[in-house]
Amino acid sequence: MFQVRVHGRGGQGAVTAAELLSVAAFLEGRYAQAFPSFGSERTGAPVMAFCRIDDRPIRVREPVTRPDALVIQDATLLHQVDVFEGLRADGSVLINSPSSRDELGLTTLTGPVFTVPATTIALRHVRRPVPNIVLLGGLAAVTGCVTIDSLIAAVQERFPGELGTANAAAAREAYRHIRVQREEPAHAQAD
Repeated sequence: MFQVRVHGRGGQGAVTAAELLSVAAFLEGRYAQAFPSFGSERTGAPVMAFCRIDDRPIRVREPVTRPDALVIQDATLLHQVDVFEGLRADGSVLINSPSSRDELGLTTLTGPVFTVPATTIALRHVRRPVPNIVLLGGLAAVTGCVTIDSLIAAVQERFPGELGTANAAAAREAYRHIRVQREEPAHAQAD
């Protein structure tokens, strides 16, 4: 079973991100579940959402405590919440930030850590600072938990018309951004 925990702030679309990820997995013929966890329901308050994906029916219903991947929609949460709690040793981390892993001070994490300027990409394509779908495009590149095509289909099903097209373009840009980041270490070692 592949488990994802999304950390964000109210209004950034963490719950929608988990739901769209589950729909993308469902479109691939797999089982999936998504659900939120939040305290005070206000814009800007920390929010968590969870998604599980498996080839078999999923019977567990509690929050994801041992994620295979983390999506952090707001880098300020790195200093306010223990977002890395329970992360598997080889777990992947995707952070909405223009800064690098080193610049964020995350050198002690053992698994892959990637950053993508998701808010900037969202503003360019969707004209709103909502990084959720951008980060899903990045997550597809980081983990392969769903294909970018399934993700785009889920996005366009949820947001038909121009909004879906804009979000799809933003997700694809993040997907390409991460693919380039993944290739950089190989190029650096070859030099």
